[in-house]
Amino acid sequence: MRILLDTSVLVAAIVEAHPAHERALPWLQRIRSSSDAGLISAHSLAEVYATLTTLPLRPRLSPETALRLIRDNILSAFEVVPLSDDDYVAVINHLAGLGVTGGAIYDALIMHAAAKSSADQVVTLNDRDFRRVCPALADRITVP
Repeated sequence: MRILLDTSVLVAAIVEAHPAHERALPWLQRIRSSSDAGLISAHSLAEVYATLTTLPLRPRLSPETALRLIRDNILSAFEVVPLSDDDYVAVINHLAGLGVTGGAIYDALIMHAAAKSSADQVVTLNDRDFRRVCPALADRITVP
């Protein structure tokens, strides 16, 4: 099965102190053990780094630690799905047609990457937002 993990699930799986860690970790383990093929939107790589380096942890994660966590947990096991400029334009057109504004574009970019890569499942902690920006793929969205 081809599974795209959203930023929210990846961060929760990587950070033991995260409230959703126990729910998210099995999804990361499935991919790291090669039971399933893991996918990640290229945009999510930046989001994971940004989130890891700004989490209110004590001590705060350093940029070097965040990079190591990304290398060890994501880059070593996931296919990164890039989006082209045409993909970005298509997502903007799609959201404008739905009347969706603001930061929802980031969820829409992730869902576009899921569609582009033929993901069987999209795992997220933000299922309502994902269903809103991409109702056509709602049946593929799973909450850990």
